[in-house]
Amino acid sequence: MRLRAEFWVKGYIRRCAIEGASAVVVRHGDDDAGAIFIKVDRLDGSCLVFGPAPAGLDGADSDRRWTAPLGPAVVDTAKADEFLAREARFDTDLWLIEVEDRRGRHFLDDSLVTASD
Repeated sequence: MRLRAEFWVKGYIRRCAIEGASAVVVRHGDDDAGAIFIKVDRLDGSCLVFGPAPAGLDGADSDRRWTAPLGPAVVDTAKADEFLAREARFDTDLWLIEVEDRRGRHFLDDSLVTASD
């Protein structure tokens, strides 16, 4: 059984704080099962975006798994904001967490799904 979105978000924000990165809830989604998107702002006009891995991937049903829907490289902040606004219009229950970290740390290493997985 997957951890409720609200609890996962609180834990993730705490993890960011412990690592010295600032993280805030920009958009509060459904407490139980809202999709969670994470924007890592590098504070130089670029960012990384992570979203939920598609259902059906190994382990994605019971654990939160992540992909980079805009690619693994940094993207322009405006492009990321446009993408996230489209996602929010499509899914009104989604969460958006914004992390500010000049090094671009996302703290999702163990659950990040890459193209080779």
